[in-house]
Amino acid sequence: MGIRLKIVQTVHGILAKRGRGGSFPGEIALRMDPHFIEKFKMPGIVVLVTGTNGKTTTSNLIAESLRAAGLNVINNRRGDNLNVGIATLLATNSNSHFQIQADAAVIEVDELTLYRQFKNLKPTHLVVTNFFRDQLDRAGEMETIIRKIQEVTEDFRGELILNGDDPNVVRIADTAKKAKIRFFSVCENSVSQKDTNEASEGKFCPRCGMPLTYDYYQYSHIGRFHCDHDGFGNIKPYVQVDAINYDQETFMCGGQEFHSFINTIYAVYNCSSVLAVMKTLGLDPSNADKVFRTFVLKEGRNEEFALSKPCFINLVKNPTGANEVMKYIIAQPGDKNICIFLNDNDQDGHDVSWIWDAHFERLNVPEVKTIVCSGRRAYDMALRLKYEGLEDRIKVIEDSAEAIHWLNTANVKSHVIATYTALHATRAILKKEESA
Repeated sequence: MGIRLKIVQTVHGILAKRGRGGSFPGEIALRMDPHFIEKFKMPGIVVLVTGTNGKTTTSNLIAESLRAAGLNVINNRRGDNLNVGIATLLATNSNSHFQIQADAAVIEVDELTLYRQFKNLKPTHLVVTNFFRDQLDRAGEMETIIRKIQEVTEDFRGELILNGDDPNVVRIADTAKKAKIRFFSVCENSVSQKDTNEASEGKFCPRCGMPLTYDYYQYSHIGRFHCDHDGFGNIKPYVQVDAINYDQETFMCGGQEFHSFINTIYAVYNCSSVLAVMKTLGLDPSNADKVFRTFVLKEGRNEEFALSKPCFINLVKNPTGANEVMKYIIAQPGDKNICIFLNDNDQDGHDVSWIWDAHFERLNVPEVKTIVCSGRRAYDMALRLKYEGLEDRIKVIEDSAEAIHWLNTANVKSHVIATYTALHATRAILKKEESA
């Protein structure tokens, strides 16, 4: 037995008995041995999930669907997707000989660090959800991230499951010549548009530089596109969503009806990537639908708290995510208050200029009664909202606990939008407030 592995497992056991988790055991492991992760003998199925938005939800959906199909699966459920989190996951699910005790591992990996761990994790599948501009001061330009992923997938021989409606993702197929390319795509539907005014990174063909032609947009630059000059984007979908019924919260794929776990277009994309994984493994897609029917978003993904009136919290970290969350909030019936926590810590990205690319004018509807601005950059958020004509509804409460308490006493259904470092602290405050 590796003494270092034993130490890590012991530390994890002690923390677990005290009701604590987190990535601390993995941090210890990597300090003792920087090559710790590469020592593990991975199971026969290893699914890595990366991209800008939707990684945690997608990886959890895949893991649960594989379990529903009868497989023993490990996954980093809480989204601990950096090296220390992955090291913790592997160490706590291994025997003394570094053999992972599972049929499959589903691992969310941060897109910025995927290139560092790709070979160590020995993936059989790589799922890429999407690429958006995100935390530029932390991650560098999106172009750099894509190129690094292209480098590590150049010799990849497994299943490469790509969002065929994102040109930034589709381009990976051009360089991954040895992989089995599996595109998932979603049809035109009632939320699709012929034009978009949202931030769109995928305007030009990565092959020739000519403008891309879109048949329709779903959100941001996600949609059905092609290059008139060289044919980039003319894909053959491996999984195609053929119809969406938002009234029934269902969609059709491969002649079968499935249920969406939340009634949004991005949820349908999450589900279609899951169905692609199931298809590559020859597993019954009905097992995935069992998961879609019952899946409950947690950890700040439309998570509900029982204040005086229901309160929902969502993580946002870039313009596209903010736009989609706001669309969902506004689509919910009835009056509502909104609280926005904007931080600029390292994990958030110090550059908060992205808020000027998000369409906060969507909140300028009569049903939105008050918008509370909180967090380290509360006044930056208030200024942004003022430019959308919302100054009569803005309330700045810098202290997080006071902001949540105000929502509770207002006795109106509410929605909390939080950046990354505000998320877990705000969830803790919400739990305390609902039990008060």
